[in-house]
Amino acid sequence: MESGRARPMVVSDLPNHQRTYSEPNGAAGPSEPAFPQYRPISAELALAPSVSVVIPVKNEAANLPHVFLAIPDWIDEVVLVDGRSTDDTLEVALRLRPDIKVVSQKGAGKGDALLAGFAACSGDIIVAMDGDGSTHGSEIIHFVSALVAGADLVKGSRFASGGRSDDITVGRRCGNRLLLTLVNRMYGTRYSDLCYGYNAFWSRHLNALGMECDGFEVETLMSIRAAKAGLRIHEVPSHERPRLNGTSNLRAIKDGWRILRVILREKFRRPNPFIPKYPAAAGVGYLEPVRIAAADANTDVDLESL
Repeated sequence: MESGRARPMVVSDLPNHQRTYSEPNGAAGPSEPAFPQYRPISAELALAPSVSVVIPVKNEAANLPHVFLAIPDWIDEVVLVDGRSTDDTLEVALRLRPDIKVVSQKGAGKGDALLAGFAACSGDIIVAMDGDGSTHGSEIIHFVSALVAGADLVKGSRFASGGRSDDITVGRRCGNRLLLTLVNRMYGTRYSDLCYGYNAFWSRHLNALGMECDGFEVETLMSIRAAKAGLRIHEVPSHERPRLNGTSNLRAIKDGWRILRVILREKFRRPNPFIPKYPAAAGVGYLEPVRIAAADANTDVDLESL
């Protein structure tokens, strides 16, 4: 190309951080770094990474209209993992969101469902939430904001300042507290909540999390593996609402024993040499106090600092 001659720029369909130039003769020029393609998700926040939401369900047809209504329209992908529902869960999901990605669960249990959903995600960020209406989509922005601010994994907490639960029983609260104390002492973390299903992380850390469990112990295993891998972990306050319809598959005593076995097993488990170790110090942190304007919520959330 002649010196000084303007070169027309054409942004290709390559990922966000790459673009291709077209030469005058039609040949593709070299790939060069590009500015991220940001999109506004609130009045004060723009986002470049793509976001996938994973929702494990089994017979949640009556709850899905409420769950989907709360999911922000800037979410790139919703992955529904169906655990052999016998009601109209799939029909309702496809009617409400024709673009939804449906994964049929081959195994059993919440952990197995989440792993199947994670494997099907194409987003840079993965958010896991429940399909019974207990977790609200308007809070996704707080998880994503913490990730783009520097966190590797973000845990929702019902017991952090600003969080609460309208669903947890006295027995489950005591069990969660005992297991939480054990994890914090054994692994040097400072979590305020352990057994809660609202979490988000960068998809590039899936190997580091290395989850391979089937049941409700999946959130505990995720928290432990993240700490052992040295990921930067943040908590954001979350409001757990009562299940809207149907009955929970959680069995407090049985699942509590499964969680306890995971906690003890992981303490003496040798690290996988093929799983990367990150230099960030293990432990939970909090973002400095900020005001986040949520596009889908009427209230602002203060994030508590250490």
